Amino acid sequence: MMGARPWAVLGAAVAILLSGCTTGDGGSVPSGTSPGGTSSPAGSGPAASSPLAPSASGTQPGVDRPTVARQIDAELQVPWSTVFLPDGTAVISERETALLRTIAPGSGDGRAGTLGKVPDVVPGGEGGLLGLALSPDFASDRYLYAYFTSVSDNRIARLRLEDSAGTLRLGAAQVIFTGIPKASTHNGGRIRFGPDGNLYVGTGDSQRRGQPQDPNALGGKILRLTADGRPAPGNPFDGNPVYSLGHRNVQGLAWDSAGRLWASEFGPDVDDELNLIAPGGNYGWPEVTGAPHRAGFLDAKVVWPSTADSSPSGLEIVGDTAYLGALRGQRLWAVPLNGEFAGDPVSYFTRMYGRIRNVSLAPDGRLWVLSNNKNPDFVLVLELPE
Repeated sequence: MMGARPWAVLGAAVAILLSGCTTGDGGSVPSGTSPGGTSSPAGSGPAASSPLAPSASGTQPGVDRPTVARQIDAELQVPWSTVFLPDGTAVISERETALLRTIAPGSGDGRAGTLGKVPDVVPGGEGGLLGLALSPDFASDRYLYAYFTSVSDNRIARLRLEDSAGTLRLGAAQVIFTGIPKASTHNGGRIRFGPDGNLYVGTGDSQRRGQPQDPNALGGKILRLTADGRPAPGNPFDGNPVYSLGHRNVQGLAWDSAGRLWASEFGPDVDDELNLIAPGGNYGWPEVTGAPHRAGFLDAKVVWPSTADSSPSGLEIVGDTAYLGALRGQRLWAVPLNGEFAGDPVSYFTRMYGRIRNVSLAPDGRLWVLSNNKNPDFVLVLELPE
């Protein structure tokens, strides 16, 4: 906790809210949306910097076509993130209730249990209980990490999951990092442990446009922390938690088969992005968006010119295919990856299951997809071809 306090001061120092165009949390929920049906590809023409070209059928080499294995009507309330315990139990965060819900493996009726409530969460707008990450040493330390909005900021806590006679109990929360700026929109919130054992954190600009280009501010960044919440050794700015800058609102983090970090990001009213992340890389916001080939900034690998087609939220990479949930776009995007290049995206389930908040790889090799329609929400389990 002591290592986090200087950054709390920095995060609170910028208090002027600048106006700007925003799509918010991927736009509003369209009326008349009802889940159902099977997968159907429907490309919509995003730009990609890639040597791969779409085939005449609308699919691409390296893009696996998912099929629906089952729908779990767990009656969730705005679920945001999913992690899986070693026994296959899914733990899901609910943004507005601050509850941690559980779905046991092989659950017959799909009903979600309640593990507990994360303390000090103050929901509002896009804020609340957001990303979850499981400790790489969970077998020994039993830590679950949570990113959430408090009364004053966005912060990260870790909570011990106690096992009492085969029943999970939620232990006390230990706040390990504070000072990430909050607002009604652009709170970021995705956290994930990388192959190096460090915790990566996607933050938003919190509508403070001076933050993303300031390496000493926490907004509009990807941060890299130790498991105790301190700046990770080897970060590009010495003694600083910032790993990359120039982001607007990072929503997804995942690594490919070669250990490269990719991130999904909301654009304003144009240019949603899939970025390949380089240490110390500047991705341009608010000076540029998309892939304008401007000196000093790194271009996005995939750009969706219209945010109505995407608003990409959670990201998962399986093999060399990136899967992104789309909020406004109400679909699942699949993007083939080829080294440092990304191919043309292909979309599935367009407007069939509503807004998709997150995709996570389950221990059995299936994808768990979280809906965000508030009616209530469900889990879609997808089978990937071998």
